[in-house]
Amino acid sequence: MVLIDTSVLIDYLRGEENEGTVKFQALLDAETPYGINSFIYLEVLQGVRSESDFQKVKSYLDTQTMYDLQDRRDSYAEAAQLYFKCRQKGITVNSSVDFLIAQTALENDLLLLHNDSDFERIAKITALKFY
Repeated sequence: MVLIDTSVLIDYLRGEENEGTVKFQALLDAETPYGINSFIYLEVLQGVRSESDFQKVKSYLDTQTMYDLQDRRDSYAEAAQLYFKCRQKGITVNSSVDFLIAQTALENDLLLLHNDSDFERIAKITALKFY
């Protein structure tokens, strides 16, 4: 199963073609199970440009499988620990939300499909796997 990051979904919905969107289309064509999490849901909806786009995108996202963190408190602590480990190794990641997305993938044993170099940096200190 695959967790589709915001970076891929936004590009896909905008009709952009890049490595992430091509892989996403192949995943769709193969009917591979995939989903999102609440942080991706939020980020994608924040990027819409009009009320009608908001309603269309929300309707689409509402049909997707939603993966959750396993424990609200411990999962957030684990995501913060990932941040701490990156910082200790001199690895800079620009978004706290990316740690929560990575933590969701790790806890649910999901492959992550992304177009965001922050995840490549997080993978240096974790068992994060990519699609």
